Amino acid sequence: MWQPSSALLLVASLLTALPANADGLYTKKSPVLQVDQKSYDRLIAKSNHASVVEFYAPWCGHCQNLKPAYEKAAKNLDGLANVAAVNCDDDANKPLCGRLGIQGFPTIKIMTPSQKPGVPKVEDYRGERTAKAIVEAVVDRIPNHVKRVTDKDLNKWLSEDEEVPKAILFTEKGTTSALIRALAIDFLGSIKVAQIRSKESDAVEKFGIEHFPTLVLLPGGGREHIVYDGELKKKPMVEFLSQVAAPNAAAANFKDKSPKPSKSSSAEPQSSTVLSDEAEELKPTESPDPKVVPDDATESKPAQVPILAPPISSLPTVEALESACLTPKSGTCILALLPGSSEFDADLPSFAKEALVSLSEIEHKHALRKGHLFPFYSVPAINNGATTLRTGLGLSGESDSMEIIALNGRRGWWRRYEPSENADYSLARVESWVDAIRLGEGSKNKLPDGIIATEEQTEKQTADHDEL
Repeated sequence: MWQPSSALLLVASLLTALPANADGLYTKKSPVLQVDQKSYDRLIAKSNHASVVEFYAPWCGHCQNLKPAYEKAAKNLDGLANVAAVNCDDDANKPLCGRLGIQGFPTIKIMTPSQKPGVPKVEDYRGERTAKAIVEAVVDRIPNHVKRVTDKDLNKWLSEDEEVPKAILFTEKGTTSALIRALAIDFLGSIKVAQIRSKESDAVEKFGIEHFPTLVLLPGGGREHIVYDGELKKKPMVEFLSQVAAPNAAAANFKDKSPKPSKSSSAEPQSSTVLSDEAEELKPTESPDPKVVPDDATESKPAQVPILAPPISSLPTVEALESACLTPKSGTCILALLPGSSEFDADLPSFAKEALVSLSEIEHKHALRKGHLFPFYSVPAINNGATTLRTGLGLSGESDSMEIIALNGRRGWWRRYEPSENADYSLARVESWVDAIRLGEGSKNKLPDGIIATEEQTEKQTADHDEL
């Protein structure tokens, strides 16, 4: 009786392990939206939502390693943004990949709507290849069509286009969440969406709001408002708002209705002579270092690259410190109170240098995005104002200690960065702390009396500076 050889058994096992969809990396059941040359404009370029698109080749090992994290990101961003992939190994997609300058795999790009319809802003994603990092980068770029409304301008906003339906989210938070921004995009042009903070007492009383967050729908035309009492999730909230207006078509609802190729046409691949010149010149290779990091990794070791970010500004004098951050009108500042007695970075301990590099990288990244971010300053120990600030806030007065604090003179709060026992001033940890402040998350401490100069002191100081 014939017995199959071990080699044949190995081949058979490998064949059965191949994915059902051998043409691409993602199956039809994948949460990742599969986009091609024909559907790219309709699903991505003309979308009102933010999109993240992976350009890959099925044979690319780094692409295969990225797949689990990318699919996890797609699940987390479901309903908030488009998460798509383009198979650049498919001849039909090579003109698209060439037009977008794809030269290595995987390449991830983030697309956001611009002022010109159908021509999105495109930027390369250069962060870590983890679901968490990808989600954070995309959420940060979700367009915001939510109007901030206060007691003072509520009536004016309500009187505008009275026939047009409106929705109001009452919340304790000062930032607009990804969910409410996504809802505003879904109903862009049909429902005006606003957000009102819980401290706006007149608005809260007007609509009888008793808990936060609460979503209120105003159907328009003088009809009574409706309070949403369902689960705070995208699908039921869309259904609630849909009673007054239909949502805009979402990418996930599109079905590719292009005719499928016949068996004869699929049997013979399209001749390469019909491809565009730029596609012929496109010869992408596997990216050498895509920085794929598992989400459950206990330690991330980013690639060592030259630091190109310029150093943060320094406040070497008491006057400079007070003028920049310690007046009654000062907004949020990040201050790095440096250790030692020297004002030169070269004399700083390694953990202080790491802190300054991390702050420089964060500030530089936001500057490249042209995003609004509060200023970062270093305060050398030679500045007597640093000692006064440490004492006033009850921080360590030791000459070898490093402190990073955030404070807001206008609102009267401050917050300290906790570096842990290992003096961790890594980019990821410091950026997480900065992001929490930027998003209004976490607790803050009240500034003690005497930290912020009074109006009279500020006016006197200004007058003194004006004199010769």
